[in-house]
This record gives sequence, structure tokens and C-alpha cells, in this order.
Amino acid sequence: MNRWIIIIIAALVLAGGAYFYTTRSANAEPLEVGAAAPDFQATGALAGEQFSFRLSDKLKEGPVVLYFFPKAFTEGCTIEANMFAEATADFEAAGATVIGMSGDDVETLTKFSIEECRDKFAVARADSKVMDGYHVRMVPKLSMTNRTSYVIDQNGKIVLAHSAGEPKGHVTLTLEKVQQLARAKAAAPPES
Repeated sequence: MNRWIIIIIAALVLAGGAYFYTTRSANAEPLEVGAAAPDFQATGALAGEQFSFRLSDKLKEGPVVLYFFPKAFTEGCTIEANMFAEATADFEAAGATVIGMSGDDVETLTKFSIEECRDKFAVARADSKVMDGYHVRMVPKLSMTNRTSYVIDQNGKIVLAHSAGEPKGHVTLTLEKVQQLARAKAAAPPES
């Protein structure tokens, strides 16, 4: 291939990357620890069965791990879903519910809940309001989230926020936090 064509292609690729990073959402930073988690209602799937839920209702059962992923069936998102599936029993032992969230349509997420989540945890559609409320929109006006995980305690407060492009670390950090919450709850004096 002509040397100049390679240089032009490389310049276009670099320019596209620069455009992507300069047009990221103004809300590129995750919500801060201690912030109130925005309540929302969403449609999702667990083990291929579609359902609707409200975050505040799930929080009555225990802490919620809300992890946002960019696109179902892509390499990194598949790896992350498999890792959460393998750790589901540990999350349940700590009293936590795991919910994966993306901008994918519910039909795609229904298949993803079976194939990659291995029927272990729910995945749901993050609409624009959820994406903006949790500061996870990857690019303005695009229905795709970045990779951010939150642990939300039963009081509706964010107790962990982890945003990283690599799936590695999301499961470990969120599991450590919910186990810490479970130990603290077990050590607390009984309510009168």
C-alpha cells in the first residue's frame, strides 16, 4: 500500500479518536460516593424472562450493584457478564442484587441474560434519563453507556463508584464493598 495512504488513514483514525474523547458527555465523571442514587423504573430480563422493576423496590431487599456496560455481546461486556455470573452466589450471600444496565434494546438483553449472564442476574435497558442521571452516557446523543459500576446501599446512597474501560476490577471491587456492608450490618446492634 502506498505510504501516503497509510499516513492519511492513520491520521483519520487518530482524528476520530480525538473527536470521540473531546465530545464525551459533560457528565463523564461518575456520581460521587455519598450521593443519592437516582430512582428509576426499567424493563429488563432475567434468565430470558422480561420484567419491570423500580430501583427503590430492589433496595428494600438489600444493596444493589448497578453496573453499566457499553454493548451486549461485545468482547469486554461478555467477559464482564461472565465474571458477574460466576460471582452471583457470593453477591447473594452478601444480600446484594446485581443488575447490569446498557442502552441495548430489551430483546437483545433478553438473549444476553441467557447466554452471557448465564441466567444468574438481571440486565435492563438504561434509557436517556438513567444514563444522564448516573453520568454514564458514553457520547452525547448516543444510547451507549461507558463501563461504570455502582454499589448502592439500602438507604439509596452510592457507597462505591468505579469507572474503567476494562471489565477487570468491576466484580472484585463491588463484591468487596457489598461484603463490607454485610459485615457492618451483622456487627450492628439489633434495632429496638
